[in-house]
Amino acid sequence: MNIKKFGKAVLARRLERQVRRLRRQNNFKVIAVAGSVGKTSTKLAIAKTLGAGLKVRYQDGNYNDRLTVPLIFFGQTEPGIYDVLGWRKLLKENRRALRQKYPYDVVVVELGTDAPGQLEQFAYLRPDITVITAVADEHMEYFKSLEAVAREELTPLKFSKQALLNTDDIAPEYVPAGHYQSYGLLGGEYRLSRRQPVALQGQKLTFRLPSGAEITEEVAVLGDQGAKIALAAVAVQDMLGRPPAQIKKSLKAITHVPGRMQILAGKRGSIIIDDTYNASPVAVEAALDVLYATAAPQRIAILGSMNELGEDSATLHSEIGGYCNPKQLDLVVTIGREANDNLAPVAQNQGCRVETFTSPYEAGRFVATKLKPGGVVLAKGSQNGVFAEEAVKQLLANQSQARKLVRQTPYWLGVKRRQFPDA
Repeated sequence: MNIKKFGKAVLARRLERQVRRLRRQNNFKVIAVAGSVGKTSTKLAIAKTLGAGLKVRYQDGNYNDRLTVPLIFFGQTEPGIYDVLGWRKLLKENRRALRQKYPYDVVVVELGTDAPGQLEQFAYLRPDITVITAVADEHMEYFKSLEAVAREELTPLKFSKQALLNTDDIAPEYVPAGHYQSYGLLGGEYRLSRRQPVALQGQKLTFRLPSGAEITEEVAVLGDQGAKIALAAVAVQDMLGRPPAQIKKSLKAITHVPGRMQILAGKRGSIIIDDTYNASPVAVEAALDVLYATAAPQRIAILGSMNELGEDSATLHSEIGGYCNPKQLDLVVTIGREANDNLAPVAQNQGCRVETFTSPYEAGRFVATKLKPGGVVLAKGSQNGVFAEEAVKQLLANQSQARKLVRQTPYWLGVKRRQFPDA
């Protein structure tokens, strides 16, 4: 084990002991969110809706590994791994907090994994409810098969008091026997009975609870994925015993999240659907469905490579190329080697007009020359080698809105400058 890995393990064990003590000394709920896609948006929807009436602690970003999850309980920011004084101060502040009454009713955390066995490390949390959003292709260079992904993502069922599964996006053969609640658009104990899109601003949804009660409210989420996120937030509240009237009121707290189907104003009166945080086959298809359903004089899809898909990457990119509909798309723009080599040719064979780029900056500048008034642009892609948010930046009507994009810190901007000479 190298020094950095050893140091992280030592720090994690100390932090985990502090969280265990915090749990023993106080009475608060822990809600965990795991799954292949949609974790952060689901976490935020749950946290914000519960926050309408309860004191909720959560983290806006993606603190979701063994070292960072414990920090959420104490409201801490992660120091650099070699910042000895920073970690010493942090642990001391945590010990001081442990001598006081915990001021929160609920802590909402996201549990991430990159390889088999990592989610087992969160067993000490003993979540009151764990939401599993999906089982889909992710980090396939480590998992090798969808069955292995399922085993990992469903691990929290072993150590959670209650579980809530999105049965739309988890194949039934992967779900072990046991008690859990289900949600989904295709069925489930928590489901939708009515649904009406509201342009690109959201949807008017009627949620049906297991009790038979229904809740109707307009929610600022888009497409199937957005509806599932809202449905998960409703289900968690109901499982915690919150009455329907209070759940309905809380849904106004759900807002668009940077990099996740966020609507931005583009040049020449265009509209941008910014879904640039990350990309997987399931999420790309869902985003394209939203674009296809949008009435507009022009539709453009900027599709970056989907990273970490392992040996099936070429096939999965080709499948997305096949999902590109020339009757619905005026232009497909790809960024990155995998998208250029495997997605673009299939989309072109489908009849789509396709342009390929290695740089998001170049791609964005090209799309800016093609925009029509009222046109809608979807941008979707993974991180390294893609960074599609930088293409979006070239399209913004007002550059002050760049602060709403993902990965705009000095660290990330430095990474992009090193990867792309034209940054």
